Amino acid sequence: MQDRTSDQEIGSQFDVIIIGAGISGMYQLYRLRKLGLTVRVFETGKDVGGTWYWNRYPGARFDSESYSYGYSFSKELLQEWEWKEHFSAQPETLRYLNYVADKFELRKDIVFNTRVKSANYEKVQNLWLVTSDKGHTSSARFLITAVGPISAPTLPNIEGLASYQGDAYHTGNWPHGPVDFRNKRVGIIGTGATGVQVIQEVAKTVGHLTVFQRSPNYCAPLVNSPIDESTQKKIKASYAEIFQKCSETHGGFLHKADPRSAFDVTSEERQAFYEKLYAEPGFGIWMGNFRDVLVDKRANDTMNEFMARKTRERVIDPEIAETLIPTDHGFGTRRIPMETNYYEVFNQDNVQLVDLNEEPIRSITPLGVLTEADEYEFDIIIYATGFDAVTGSFDKIEIRGEDGRRLKDKWSDGPKTYLGLQSAGFPNMLTLVGPHNAATFCNIPRCIEQNVDWVTDLILFMRDQNLVKVVASEAAEEEWTEHVLETAEKMLFSKVDSWFMGMNKNLPHKRKRRFLLYAGGSPAYRERCNEIAADNYRGFQLE
Repeated sequence: MQDRTSDQEIGSQFDVIIIGAGISGMYQLYRLRKLGLTVRVFETGKDVGGTWYWNRYPGARFDSESYSYGYSFSKELLQEWEWKEHFSAQPETLRYLNYVADKFELRKDIVFNTRVKSANYEKVQNLWLVTSDKGHTSSARFLITAVGPISAPTLPNIEGLASYQGDAYHTGNWPHGPVDFRNKRVGIIGTGATGVQVIQEVAKTVGHLTVFQRSPNYCAPLVNSPIDESTQKKIKASYAEIFQKCSETHGGFLHKADPRSAFDVTSEERQAFYEKLYAEPGFGIWMGNFRDVLVDKRANDTMNEFMARKTRERVIDPEIAETLIPTDHGFGTRRIPMETNYYEVFNQDNVQLVDLNEEPIRSITPLGVLTEADEYEFDIIIYATGFDAVTGSFDKIEIRGEDGRRLKDKWSDGPKTYLGLQSAGFPNMLTLVGPHNAATFCNIPRCIEQNVDWVTDLILFMRDQNLVKVVASEAAEEEWTEHVLETAEKMLFSKVDSWFMGMNKNLPHKRKRRFLLYAGGSPAYRERCNEIAADNYRGFQLE
């Protein structure tokens, strides 16, 4: 592994600077290098992988089918790589991304162990000046952010965090070495998608586990399994069809909404359909359900009742079962955690569930967690408390546009973007995964490939036309932002507090609903982007 850190390598001028060497940054580097452009990528971590480099916690794995997740740009790569499971675990996913980096020699243009501290647009020279945490400044015509939607971990807003004397870990910043839970007293705070994954894994070996739950979620079976040799051959022969199917679905997954209403069938047929979805692998139960389950409360309620019944069937203690059933939101209005024997964990004698609505946490103590009712002593505390989602990674960088205004200040009342790819006042800065573009609410690789290809085509167009500056107009930005919000209003999740809506109760600046995604679906988004490009990049000012 090459680690570029010298003054010569960092303090230089390039055609393009990319922030982040995760899935989107790696592919963007590959595409731009093919154009003969000089590109430099700055990456905080010690190696490639982005989310899959940092999120090493026990149980971390795909909730999209492995073969729908990998890159599609290289037929050779598709035939060389063999996914071991239908839903890949983090170690295999990271091996895959390292394989890609090796195959296409990407590391030679990546500076590792380097965090971008600031990015300032210099309008006289029409350059972005990018300064690292090491004090080096590089410049480029174009600045491309590939920082990922969930890459800024947040600790809980609880007193006494620093006082704890045991081992403490956040799932988004897990140690590189193994953590042994045998004979240990472990407390886990958080039961979102990450919390569910880590809970079911830790429970396999832990001495005693205490789960602190504020908001239960509707969790659905992952139904994972190894990929046998014959299935592997079928997958490799079907990649064209797999990616075509993904391109036609709302979220880029292999699951398409059923065209029927929940009320087009009898109650018996509806229950049979739900049972079928519950027994099938992956996000089908979320993305392949009746078309109105996510938009009509009556239809949604039928799914809520079904999921509550399944929880009661799987959890022995009726009181615990009820505690695990959500009452503050409907099915699918928050991200659906995919699980394997999650509910059965709470049937173990060495597992305790603490309902924080009944027993709030007062503080973290040197020995563990103090609630309103008791003090719990632990050897290990795990914080599965989520991220400053979507905008948090941008806020960590001092980004200033052509008038000196900070992006953080511009977005303080909610993001404003054009296509989720650019923000007015920030010329030549393009965002691959961020607020208001389809890649943030999607099977990420499927949507980032669209965004990377679009950005690459834009830069190529500008080069061919001898253009050096592109910036979204304020009118186009206003129109797109309004469209994003109008689209969200049709969905039930717009009425619920979640990271989709920019909510994080651990952060003072994220206690007001601000929609951060794009709910119109991947096909509609792609069509709009292509239409705008075909119309000489309508809504962008090109010079």
